[in-house]
Amino acid sequence: MTVFKYQLTAGREPINIDDYRRQARRSLPDMVWSFFDYGAEDNVTLAHNREAFARYALRQRVLVGNEPVDLGTTVAGDRLDLPVLLAPTGLSGLVHWSGERAACVAAEKAGTLAVLSTASSYSYEEVAEATERDHFFQLYPYHDSSSSTGSMQNNVVASLMDRAQEAGFRAMFVTADVPMSGNKEAERRRGLGKPPVMTPRRAMSGALHPRWAYGFVRHQRISMRNLVDTGGSRAAMSSLVKQERMMRRELSWDDLAWMRKRWDGPLYVKGVLDPQDAARAVDVGADGLVVSNHGGRQLDGAPASLDALPAIVERVGTGAEVLFDGGIRRGTDVIKALALGARAVLIGRPYLYGLAVDGENGVRRVLEILGEEMSRAMTLMGVKSLADLDPSCVFPVGAPVVDQDR
Repeated sequence: MTVFKYQLTAGREPINIDDYRRQARRSLPDMVWSFFDYGAEDNVTLAHNREAFARYALRQRVLVGNEPVDLGTTVAGDRLDLPVLLAPTGLSGLVHWSGERAACVAAEKAGTLAVLSTASSYSYEEVAEATERDHFFQLYPYHDSSSSTGSMQNNVVASLMDRAQEAGFRAMFVTADVPMSGNKEAERRRGLGKPPVMTPRRAMSGALHPRWAYGFVRHQRISMRNLVDTGGSRAAMSSLVKQERMMRRELSWDDLAWMRKRWDGPLYVKGVLDPQDAARAVDVGADGLVVSNHGGRQLDGAPASLDALPAIVERVGTGAEVLFDGGIRRGTDVIKALALGARAVLIGRPYLYGLAVDGENGVRRVLEILGEEMSRAMTLMGVKSLADLDPSCVFPVGAPVVDQDR
């Protein structure tokens, strides 16, 4: 068991996730910041993800003893020392040249795992070679441009699944909420474009951030390595991404059933917000669900992930593992999500902040901070382990405290 010890940090070293966010903003050019920190359209759902946590208070108990807090859990049968996984984030090499390879190594060192994106800057094989544990991978069910039938049974998806399994990735997370890309207006105004292209104006912006620019030019981790390595040329893949022809608007439950039959391992469906969809996914054979609105990057106006969580947990019961993704910035946020029924959470932007500031060490420190905050808060709550977290540990802000023994 990893024991996370909270500590005071002197000087300018970041001591919380917001500190890392501020330093990351200074470290990155506008085009990259717009790519990963903004949501879709008016950022309504992005804001709601954060606001939802503020509506819950934590139950505090006293005189229960101060034994070390156990933050251990299991996901897909893998033991984790921290109930915080790294979410799949595409093109992380734009944030820091070490990208997903460094992030996965950092996750291991913090006692947890990562979910590698299909659109990662490092391939399945490159990440597997750099890591010791078997991580998880995320699948975008991309369209096969060579297929005239539109069938899910296509070479691109089959190849991605086979390669990930051969590289040792144990569980597959199928992203279901991207039949087309959300309207990311900030990215369209200031971003690198789809696919990333370096223009003279963007090069000038990058030059104002020399450390980032050196890594960008030296290592050139700006392509979706898994797609290129699957057999498509960089030019062909770039054209498909730009035209959004790789997204599959016709994706259906039959396609998920095909993936379930083909994938020999735990399968999770990511991007679920509706209890009926959650139940349908379990019926098809999903081992788990990720309650997520894609970090507010898809449908602006969708509910906050935390607001959707309790009903989904109630609907699926013990039929599937329920994970949570959306708006985590504090250890207390993790506690609230777990109390409402999640087995573990995923973080995207927070780990990217750490990656931007200090590569692998920054990602590891972000995870450590969340663990320290969780240990501190659970000690103050009188809670000794994650198994003791349940809905009785939280209540609406402003509501009178009730005697739960009556």
